[in-house]
Amino acid sequence: MASNISASGAEQFVEERLLAGLVTGSLLQQKELLDMLEDVDVRGMRQKTLLHVGVGLGKTDWVEELLARGADTDITDDSQQNALSSAEEMVRQFPDDVERSKVLNLVTLVHRRNQVILRRLEASSNRSTDPVTPMASPDSAIASLKSSVDSLRREMKSLVNQLSSSLEELKAQVCGRDALLRCLEESVTSTAEDLTAVKFGLGGEASLSQPISDPVVKMQEYVDAMMRKTRIVYGTGVDRMRRLYERLYDGDEFTACIIKYLCGNDRVKVMVDMKSWNIGRMKEKFVDLDGTEWNGSAWGSFCDFESETVYLGTRDLSSNREGFVFTYSAWALSQLSLKLVFDNEGRPFIKGDMEREREWMRAIEELEERRKRGEGLEWGINCALDGKTSKAKLCWLAAAVPMIIADDGSIERRSLLQQRAPLLLSLYSNHVMGTLLASAKT
Repeated sequence: MASNISASGAEQFVEERLLAGLVTGSLLQQKELLDMLEDVDVRGMRQKTLLHVGVGLGKTDWVEELLARGADTDITDDSQQNALSSAEEMVRQFPDDVERSKVLNLVTLVHRRNQVILRRLEASSNRSTDPVTPMASPDSAIASLKSSVDSLRREMKSLVNQLSSSLEELKAQVCGRDALLRCLEESVTSTAEDLTAVKFGLGGEASLSQPISDPVVKMQEYVDAMMRKTRIVYGTGVDRMRRLYERLYDGDEFTACIIKYLCGNDRVKVMVDMKSWNIGRMKEKFVDLDGTEWNGSAWGSFCDFESETVYLGTRDLSSNREGFVFTYSAWALSQLSLKLVFDNEGRPFIKGDMEREREWMRAIEELEERRKRGEGLEWGINCALDGKTSKAKLCWLAAAVPMIIADDGSIERRSLLQQRAPLLLSLYSNHVMGTLLASAKT
């Protein structure tokens, strides 16, 4: 039976769409959603606000709009970073990124101006309670505050003018990527349809069936969908397999977006042996993406591109080696998501996107140089660099990001990737993750 959407359900819907739009869409396409949001400082995963996410992605136009709508630069996430410290960290990691420098300038300007206003208000309050100093008149305090706000507006307008030319260049680049635009168009169309449903539901003219605002319930929906695509070939242990999907979903945004995408794709199949740590009984021999032949008894997971099937050996899910199982499961599931979403034999970009291909090849070159210098690299990255073909290297390098993050916790591994492979992390964050979210059906 249909039921009208609740206010909390609508807010949850708007917040989720804004986060997805911030990653994948343009600001103009999402302004109507922003207008529906009562508080731009709503917190999401890892206690991050929209401003945190915009700063992390280097989205200058989003950061500008959020600050203009009153976003608080002092709010900290669960790693105790506010917008300013996060912007400073991004500039340290990507010193040549012009957009991240502009984001830092914008956040710094607003943060400093807010501090000035607070100090003036505190000084005014102190004077009003001082028995010796005559009390400042209300009109004087209001005039001082108005002067500060007007000054802030003038400075922000000047900065906006400086950024306008760069924003136009970015728009031109996006417009030139026909394939990406098609992907974004599908996402925007879906968003528009959902917005219409929300508006009707709030107005009482129409309704949405069974709105879900509880993130735990939503996660269970995704896990249920993955379980329907999963066949336990040997052994039993449905609860243990559910726990694997739940940990991948709840562990980090990267692994969560893989689950969200795969659970909505009808072609996905997952075969599991819960009595063995390897896949030898299900896949005695197989040929890897670079043409190398392997014995299945030596591997805990494998993504078969031809049949679009992931094979997993998960016996150690109940032991102290379960972290290893999560890691190689993320590795295989990530490869399948790349193959399906880009339809380019596992490469992490759409066919014909030469600019994106050059960026990924540059990431490979940089990491190979680091390895030559003897710098430590993670196992997944070394495995990708050992690939015998360019196609294998590109696929495995992209799949290494969620695999590395699935091992030992998100915060520590993300920090490690930022130190050792910043370009790789940036490419996955800004392109692969956004494409997966935009293409997710649920």
